[in-house]
Amino acid sequence: MDVTRISVHVTPRSARDEVAGWREGELSVRVTSAPEGGKANAAACRVLAGTLGVPNSSVRVVRGHSSRHKQIEVAGVNGEGLREILGKPNESLF
Repeated sequence: MDVTRISVHVTPRSARDEVAGWREGELSVRVTSAPEGGKANAAACRVLAGTLGVPNSSVRVVRGHSSRHKQIEVAGVNGEGLREILGKPNESLF
């Protein structure tokens, strides 16, 4: 099974849940959840899973649990598949 890590910048308490594109080499993800008790992390994983078409259990935060800058691991999609869905970042993250 393919497992890929990507750098993500999460913005909690946004107006809507969305993948907002690439920002300075990180994928920008906005979530409505507050950054308390892991709610924003869970919401970011749900948003990414929905965007990538994988189950929620295939997406998890592996670094940066209490930071806006995170490393998120996605199982079931390789780096090329991610680029196809999300576009190319300014620099290689995969």
